[in-house]
Amino acid sequence: MLPFWIALQFLSSLPVSLPGMPEPRQMGRSLLFYPAVGLLFGLLLWAASALLQGVAAPLQAALLLALWVLLSGALHLDGLADSADAWLGGFGDRERTLQIMKDPRSGPIAVVTLVLVLLLKFCALWVLVERGAGAWLVLAPVVGRAAMLGLFLCTPYVRAGGLGSALAEHLPRRAAGWVLLGTAGVCLVLGGWVALWVMLLALAVFAGLRRQMCRRLGGTTGDTAGALLELLELTVVVGLALSY
Repeated sequence: MLPFWIALQFLSSLPVSLPGMPEPRQMGRSLLFYPAVGLLFGLLLWAASALLQGVAAPLQAALLLALWVLLSGALHLDGLADSADAWLGGFGDRERTLQIMKDPRSGPIAVVTLVLVLLLKFCALWVLVERGAGAWLVLAPVVGRAAMLGLFLCTPYVRAGGLGSALAEHLPRRAAGWVLLGTAGVCLVLGGWVALWVMLLALAVFAGLRRQMCRRLGGTTGDTAGALLELLELTVVVGLALSY
């Protein structure tokens, strides 16, 4: 179970301690457990929604969003901010885009992007809470983290020597395919037609974002993978809100 704990430590702010520095092979296998970490997040959000029954919908949505951000330690929001700055400031140039992503400072486009994404998530959560659809909160974190696994499976990692490089190099590719198929199957069984259309919508967004990464960078980085996760989660919750 060490790969699961590696995934949980990397993807969350939960207090997880590892016995030592993981081997590269274990790091690669940890990607297989990304959907499981998403399931854990989704169950925690669902439980929080149930505990907050009776709280006014706007406040409940805000509290759920705060919990969602805290669970991930805003890790992927940081990647989204860096990617937004780089995409605008890079002017289509690969090396300039990669250089801007390394800059820890956030420009106006990063701030605007974060505000818009969080605002849309908040409004979608508000709709789901008002209509008693809190159980659907499980779906977004699962799809988002499964998408990250899918990205590493089918997209080159362009920063040599980085953490993501070790993940991509040692990912068990056949097992990853089965994990993605199993995750999709479970979502369809539990969610039916609503889950099907939301997953198709997410797949279309995934394909579009991956195409942009490959055209600009020739692959993905840790920042663009985090941005993908955030935008896929947003796609799922907005899609669910539009379904009710």
